Amino acid sequence: MRTQGVPGRQAVSPQVGVPWADVQEEEPPAATPRGARGRRRRRPRRDPRRHVRSRRQLRPCRRKVTVEVVRDQGVAVLTFAEPPVNLYSLQMHADLDAALDDVEADLPRALLIRADGKIVSGGVDVSQFHAQGTKDDTKALYDRMIQLPERVAALDVPTFFAAHALTLTWAFEVALACDVILAAEKATFGLVERVIGLTPTMGGTQRLAGRAGVGRAKELVFTGELFDAATLERWNVVNRVLPDDGFEDAVMEIVRQVAVGPTQAFGAAKRILREFEAGGVPQAVERTTAIAVDLFDTEDLQHGMASFLENGPGKATFQGR
Repeated sequence: MRTQGVPGRQAVSPQVGVPWADVQEEEPPAATPRGARGRRRRRPRRDPRRHVRSRRQLRPCRRKVTVEVVRDQGVAVLTFAEPPVNLYSLQMHADLDAALDDVEADLPRALLIRADGKIVSGGVDVSQFHAQGTKDDTKALYDRMIQLPERVAALDVPTFFAAHALTLTWAFEVALACDVILAAEKATFGLVERVIGLTPTMGGTQRLAGRAGVGRAKELVFTGELFDAATLERWNVVNRVLPDDGFEDAVMEIVRQVAVGPTQAFGAAKRILREFEAGGVPQAVERTTAIAVDLFDTEDLQHGMASFLENGPGKATFQGR
C-alpha cells in the first residue's frame, strides 16, 4: 500500500539489518604514473605483513552494546546503544535485563528510557531470528522477548520513554509499555515486522489497541507504515510532542517534575489502572478503596498532608516513601 502524499505517513522501504560492523577496506592504489618514454614505473613490492593487516580489517566485527543506568535526583535514566542503528539482539536484551535488575533492586521515583545515536532503533537483528533451529527454540525466544516490556509495565513508579527519531519494532513496543511516551517533532514510529512475515511479539499490538483502539492497531501492523509523532499524538499513542531543539532538556524537566511528586500515590494509581485494564470499571471500582487506603501508612501521605497544612496549596513536599 503506497502512502505518498498522505500526511503523517510514509511508505517503508525495508532493509534487512546486517549484523556486522562497518567494514573498512583499503583504497585501491592510485594509477602508477608513466615515465618519459611511456613505460610504467615498477611498482614497489607488497609488504606481506601489510596485506595480513588489511585482511583482518575485512573481518566482521561484533557490535558494541552499551546499556547503562544513571541516577539523578530521584530519576533513573536507562540509556541503550548498539551502533549504528541500535538493533535488538540477544546481547542487547541481556544488558537491558541487567539494567532493569538494577532499577528493581532500588526503585527510583521515576524511570526514563532513552537511546543514544541518530535514531532510537532500526528494528531487530534478523539473523538472530533466522538462526533459531526449531519451533521450540523460537517459542523460547519469543517468551523471553515479551518479558522485557512486561517488566517495564510492572514497575510501580512512573515510566517515560523518550523518542528523538526513528523508533521501530521492539523499541516502539518497549515505549508502549511505558506510562508516558515523549516524542520529538521529527520522530517516526512503526511496527514493520510484516517485511519478514512476522507479527509484533513484544506486546505492541495489544498495547496499541489499548491506546488507540483495535482499528488503529490493525492499521499499523497490517500496513507496516511509518507514522509521525504528531499523528500518533492525535491517536493517543504518543503523550506529548516536543520541539526537536532542546528535546532532551524538555524531557528531563517533565520527568523531574513527576519524580518530586507523591511517588506512592502514583504507584497506587497505576495499580488501579491495571485493575481497569484487566476487568474494566467494575473491577477497578471494587479494588480502589483497598489500594487507596494503604497510602495512609506512607510517609508521602503523612508528610504531604502536614506540609500542605503548613505551607499551603501547591507547596506540599513528598519523600517518595
